Amino acid sequence: MKKNWVRKFMGGLSLTSVMFVFQACYGTPQDFGMDVFVEGQVKSVTTGLPIQGVKVSVPDQLQYEFTNEEGFFSFYTILDVSIALKIQDVDSTLNGLFIDKDIVVSNVNAEDRVYLNIELQEK
Repeated sequence: MKKNWVRKFMGGLSLTSVMFVFQACYGTPQDFGMDVFVEGQVKSVTTGLPIQGVKVSVPDQLQYEFTNEEGFFSFYTILDVSIALKIQDVDSTLNGLFIDKDIVVSNVNAEDRVYLNIELQEK
């Protein structure tokens, strides 16, 4: 009798642990109603070509994303009256050296999806 109770307890504990680890690893895509989706593409002003490996960040929230091969980025961030973004070429050996850029997006609503076309000037 005691052995059966311990087995059920350990089975329940194992299932709970697996669900916790899954949630911790994969999480939820956003906190519903409190986030805004920011996406865009980063290109060179002179060539018009997309720039890979550029860091697009929200410095106040310690949140960032790197652009992919086509210069695209996307992430969810906390909804605020204005969102300050910092664009940096942190790996200048990959694609040249570009001047950092700061952007402030104002009047953002919870229903909005912010799309940005960002052009960086070479140094």
